[in-house]
Amino acid sequence: MSAPHPQAAFEQSVRHAHAALRAGQAASAEAWLRQLLLQDPGEVNCEWLLGAALLEQGKVPESIATLEALLERAPDFAEARVDLARAYRRDGRAAQAREQVRRVLEKTPHHHRAWLAYGDVLVDLAQYPDAQVAFERARLTDPYRARTEEATAALVADDRKKAEGIFREILTLDAAHVAALTGLAALSLAADVSGDAERLLRHALRQSAHSPLAWRGLAQTLLAQGRLEEALAAARHGVRLEPKNPHTWITIAGVSTRLMRQDEALTAYEQAAQLQPPDVRLRLSIGHVQKTLGKRPESEASYKAALELDPGFAEAYWSLADLKNYSFSAAEVATMEQLLASDKRGRANEAQLHFALGRAYEQRQQYPQAFAHYAQGNALKRLDTPFDIDHFERRSARIRAFFDESFFAARAGAGDPSSAPIFIVGLPRSGSTLVEQILASHSRVEGTMELPNIVAIANEFDDLVPGRDGYPETVRGASNAQLTALGAHYLAQTAPLRGGRERFTDKLPNNFSHVGMIQAILPHATIIDARRHPMDSCFSTFKQHFAQGQAFSYDLGDLGRYYHCYLSLMDHWDRVLPGKVLHLQYEELVRDPETHIRRLLAHCGLAFEAACLAFHETQRSVRTASAEQVRQPLYSSGVGYWRHFATELEPLRRALGDCLGRFEG
Repeated sequence: MSAPHPQAAFEQSVRHAHAALRAGQAASAEAWLRQLLLQDPGEVNCEWLLGAALLEQGKVPESIATLEALLERAPDFAEARVDLARAYRRDGRAAQAREQVRRVLEKTPHHHRAWLAYGDVLVDLAQYPDAQVAFERARLTDPYRARTEEATAALVADDRKKAEGIFREILTLDAAHVAALTGLAALSLAADVSGDAERLLRHALRQSAHSPLAWRGLAQTLLAQGRLEEALAAARHGVRLEPKNPHTWITIAGVSTRLMRQDEALTAYEQAAQLQPPDVRLRLSIGHVQKTLGKRPESEASYKAALELDPGFAEAYWSLADLKNYSFSAAEVATMEQLLASDKRGRANEAQLHFALGRAYEQRQQYPQAFAHYAQGNALKRLDTPFDIDHFERRSARIRAFFDESFFAARAGAGDPSSAPIFIVGLPRSGSTLVEQILASHSRVEGTMELPNIVAIANEFDDLVPGRDGYPETVRGASNAQLTALGAHYLAQTAPLRGGRERFTDKLPNNFSHVGMIQAILPHATIIDARRHPMDSCFSTFKQHFAQGQAFSYDLGDLGRYYHCYLSLMDHWDRVLPGKVLHLQYEELVRDPETHIRRLLAHCGLAFEAACLAFHETQRSVRTASAEQVRQPLYSSGVGYWRHFATELEPLRRALGDCLGRFEG
């Protein structure tokens, strides 16, 4: 077999260097290109790629010098001129950059990279409308436009496998393709791999610094990572780039909601709705924010407006039911029953209709019919959101075994010294929102919401081993300094949610599994266990349609076993961290509010304030299923409510077993 022709081998090496550069390996590309230029000094493609590789590494003056010298010899080299424009832009010379790109577009009006570069320069010059035109021209001149649109359609249709295949195919041909990078980032984000999503988006933004698509994706990714202020800055930049795109306003609304800036979220959703009036989901989102703000009549009106747009939209019916004090009319019940019989939109829609009908029949005290609908709704949810209770039991046992007395003794002195956080843990529908509302009525406490940060830290420890099941054992590898840094990181991430008050709540119930890690990273934090009779707690959870995160709640047997795990863990924390957790029983709080509110405040190191007794008068945003209930005085009608469904709940009673004896009498 003969050796390749020297010129063919050289050209192949140039292609390899180009591919490395487009894949983000600029330093390797530079070294390769310098070797090639020793073989053929002045070769134009090598000079161009060298200039681009230098630019990619931030060696802007050297990049400019290389590209200017090349263009003196080859003034019609469009690719080199585009990269010179990019280099000028990086050097703060936007006007010169604009002129360079214009020269390319005058001769090559379908040059995709030139339009991207032109859009970037126009943004720098604050010529936003013109920049929008440039980015649209970039989309239209994309050589892979048809395949990109096909992949995007598959992504919207939730055909992730097809979308990923096409995006990867495009990136095989062009590793710096902006739309494919952002599409693959969206898939990574959907798979809960936000680190990969950010890496892909940062690479996309190195190709086009102001790509609207990439900035929108970056805002969503930073939001998923809990980097809220960064997410808001990215979302606001996206609005500057695309003020008429409803999706940019939806992104602003999503970030504002997480930042507890509900008025800003409402304004952003309404702006999006003006740009996209018939969007039923936008109308629903507006209703949710209004509910959070305590605007009950407006919220109900928004949910009904969604039904006017789409009479079969089950989520709007469930949203009305979830107002807790909304009474369905006979006509509405008949409509929902008819939809179950005739409108086959899929399991998710059907499940929400069942949950809404369960609430409707429960209001009518038709308990067997109500339970039948709850049971069917839960069965459908379980098909789409399976839960491995055996794995959870094993994991709970591993947590108990790992976080023992010796663990805490070996880490004495570790963790951030702040005493600001007050964690409220337990099971959903057990009074945690009520406890938060009482605490948020105190002048020294900021009420936040269910924060994902502790679970995110646990997930990071999970990800340290193949199979993503490393927690809690991987915590052993964290030094005292690292544990302290994690505590500081938690405080920094949650800082944007806090006003001027010195204490704040974090009321994600599921953190009961992570009390040990909380103690390791924030040893002076306060922990409250909001507890309720297991039959009431589990049934109230069973009849609640959760948007996400409570997959254990869709089966009565799983619920009983999950409650056992919860009790076992709380008992364990009492043994290894005596006095750390205050157990606040819902039934006792309802029966004797002042005594138990004083006890709660004392555990938090707070002086008694009468406002905590009048918690229902406190004006604040509440995002949980109990939003309407905590705006009312305490009531005892929920105590023992499960007895209306005693026959149907027998499987739950059996699953709970002997732990029920702790709550009887």
